[in-house]
Amino acid sequence: MKVSQTILDLTNYYTVNQFNEVYYKVCDDVEIVGQKYKPHYYNIACAFDIETTSFFRLSENYPEESKVAIMYIWTFCICGYCIVGRTWEEFTQLIDLLADYFNTTPKLRLIIYVHNLGFDFSFFRKWLTWDNVFSAKSRTPIYAITNRGIEFRCSYLLSGYKLETIAEKHLTKYHIKKLVGDLNYDLIRHSKTPLTDEEIQYCLNDVKIIVAYIQEKIDNENGINNIPYTKTGYVRNYCRNNCFYENGTPIKNSAKEEAYNKIMRRMNLSTEEYYQLKRGFQGGFTHANPFYVGKVVENVASFDFTSSYPAVMLSEKFPMTSSELVKLPISKDEFMYNLKNYCCLFEVELFNCQSVLFFENYISRYRCRELKGAVCANGRIVKAEHLKITVTEQDYFIIEKFYRWDDIKIANLRRYRKGYLPKDFILSILKLYKDKTELKGVKGAEIEYLQSKEMINACYGMTVTDIVREEIDYINNMWPGELTRKDEPKRETDAETVISKYNKNKNRFLFYPWGVWVTAYARKNLFTGILEFGNDYIYSDTDSIKVVNTDKHKEYIDKYNYAIYYKVCEMLIRYNIPISFASPKTIKGVEKRVGVWEYEGIYKRFKTLGAKRYMIENEEGINITVSGLNKSVCVPYILSQTENPFEYFQDGMYIPGEYTGKKTHTYIDDIQSGVITDYLGNTGEYYEKSSVHLSNSPYCMSMFKEFLDYLTELRMIRGSGY
Repeated sequence: MKVSQTILDLTNYYTVNQFNEVYYKVCDDVEIVGQKYKPHYYNIACAFDIETTSFFRLSENYPEESKVAIMYIWTFCICGYCIVGRTWEEFTQLIDLLADYFNTTPKLRLIIYVHNLGFDFSFFRKWLTWDNVFSAKSRTPIYAITNRGIEFRCSYLLSGYKLETIAEKHLTKYHIKKLVGDLNYDLIRHSKTPLTDEEIQYCLNDVKIIVAYIQEKIDNENGINNIPYTKTGYVRNYCRNNCFYENGTPIKNSAKEEAYNKIMRRMNLSTEEYYQLKRGFQGGFTHANPFYVGKVVENVASFDFTSSYPAVMLSEKFPMTSSELVKLPISKDEFMYNLKNYCCLFEVELFNCQSVLFFENYISRYRCRELKGAVCANGRIVKAEHLKITVTEQDYFIIEKFYRWDDIKIANLRRYRKGYLPKDFILSILKLYKDKTELKGVKGAEIEYLQSKEMINACYGMTVTDIVREEIDYINNMWPGELTRKDEPKRETDAETVISKYNKNKNRFLFYPWGVWVTAYARKNLFTGILEFGNDYIYSDTDSIKVVNTDKHKEYIDKYNYAIYYKVCEMLIRYNIPISFASPKTIKGVEKRVGVWEYEGIYKRFKTLGAKRYMIENEEGINITVSGLNKSVCVPYILSQTENPFEYFQDGMYIPGEYTGKKTHTYIDDIQSGVITDYLGNTGEYYEKSSVHLSNSPYCMSMFKEFLDYLTELRMIRGSGY
């Protein structure tokens, strides 16, 4: 049965004892979908959600406060019809009824989506028997299948968005508004606490949003079996199909697939090489010019690269063969020849190295395998007696511009022949960029636009997915951290076996080194701007830069933008792809060239306290970016406390827990039972086999003493007029 808007608009709901009424409303038109030799699924949208209360209790055995968390209501929605329960016994009854009525098995499954499955699973995991729980990291299952074929999946991992965002921006057929502010989470409730109709409708609204979202996915993907587990799965399937098949339509043993496999067979990894690549991988560069840290700066301009990572993937050359080790030692000329003509990966040791530019430092202390006698600025090396780090040739080119040293040693120099990424992969990126550009603002194409935007951003992410990952076993209803030494499974990953399978995998269409060089090239591009702006440079983050005196640097911006466009065009000519693909047009007919510096606007005032810490004032008012703080609740609090928010924004700034938007999660793996009185004075019993306690997490701005001492020293050198 398909969901209808009429059904979703219904406010009535059922109890578990009325399950048969719900079943007979949905059973007449139930479709089973699936592929041969794979599990089959009921093609219907289902969702589950819980609401919980966290509190502290004084135990007779433990004089200190102990954390308790309990569930007080759960909601289930199937095809728009909702069921409400208050206890875990009712929940297990529901799961049994679903399995009985639908005759589910591990081979014939009913999928139930949960938004943030990791949280809900922590409560109900010990109430059910599991056939398979798959998780990339502990306590965060991607899916969990009961022994009777009821499969739970995470709709947050699928969407990447909060429910209110899904409701506002990602529903085109079934429109459900996210109700905000109807539940006070600070009030203690239990299973006997009377709930108003408004409170229940709030809970029901969440599962209706999920069902609406999943139903649209079912419609768009032609079946629930075609919905991937995570949002990355969409771009992975899209790109793989484009690389292997004509028109992206899967067919067996296609000539195109064989041709692509031939390309991939030239690119294999060794175990040692893989771990060296992991050491050499770095993400986006985020840092602040120390001369501006703590200072309020006026008229700060912001520039962003348009689709920085996709632009790099289109314009640069990447490892396109297996690597070979270069026999060392070699002369400086031979060394530079390799760096200029190959993609290179190597270990570098620097002795008595010193930054030669005051406004920025490149080497991260956290990337150093060895470090002695270091002075750091917000995590970046200013000078060191000795350091050892794994780098690509692009990193080395930046390092030699920023540092001088007394001596250098090179080891484990690997080189790869380089070339453009495969044409079909390139075409996939170009198509996504075209859609993202042309569909923005087009009425009726909102979903297609958002999908293309998300997918093009994910093209890079899937290239650096770990090949060798620690296996997270969920055994006997316990995560690894819960198990005793005796029960702890021996699951050391056989890296050589995994990498051997990776090399032989005929479905492989990516090469891990590509992702390592994507970020390296992007950092190189960013640093062209940092070097150009020099003392006018204030702050950078991955693909953006904050600067002053932009008029002085207009020539650089123009030259850079022409150069990146020219590089993309070179690739297009090489692959006989129309030049117009490099600059699709917006809805207003404006060309949007990929990879160029784009002016984002000007801030009236700007202040940074280091990486991921800054406050701005623009035409919309005061805003703040601090990792871990929710600006929508934090900013109003700051404004209520002071007439000068920029002065308030400093080392030692304190934000109470109720204004940070951040929760501390405490996992409770043992049974908790007792009696609790709710906010209305009603007493009730609780019994939880496992749970998660949530508490407001305060925030205190803290700058490392090492960094503060460095800033003091630096400003003494420059004087007070910096």
